[in-house]
Amino acid sequence: MNWEMLAAIGQLAAVVIGIPSLVYLATQMREQTKERRNAAISSLASSWDELMKSLNDSAEFASIYLRGLQSFSELDSVSKVRFSVYLGRSLRNLEGMYFHRQDGMLGDSLWAEMERILSDVLANPGTRQWWETRRHWYTDEFAAMVDQIMARGAQSKAYAAYDLRDVAKV
Repeated sequence: MNWEMLAAIGQLAAVVIGIPSLVYLATQMREQTKERRNAAISSLASSWDELMKSLNDSAEFASIYLRGLQSFSELDSVSKVRFSVYLGRSLRNLEGMYFHRQDGMLGDSLWAEMERILSDVLANPGTRQWWETRRHWYTDEFAAMVDQIMARGAQSKAYAAYDLRDVAKV
């Protein structure tokens, strides 16, 4: 056996041993990606649930929210702060989802659901007034996407069954 033959056998052994290692590594990376995706979605869903819970747990805040949807500018200062904090958290959560979608961590169907929710909220005049005062708080990419949704001029379906004129200050 000469040196060339030994070198060839060594290279063959490296390939035979290396290929299963690469397959194992690729499998592990795929599993980690799935776990990260699931953790990110779970965290975002939990944050979203907390936001929705705040509307349900306080009739006073639900009233502020419904009045704010009609007209942000007509809210008193304290109500403006509460409405702003709620919408700010909501949109920050949606911004996170938007970037998870851009990174391939959030599926198209789940993002489409979030976009429909966003479209419903943005269709209200009070939300549009609020957005004009807070747009600069968000990334340019997310703000541009919000602007595109608003430009569609969709009608809010979420609150179509409510007579928002009858919302009293609680």
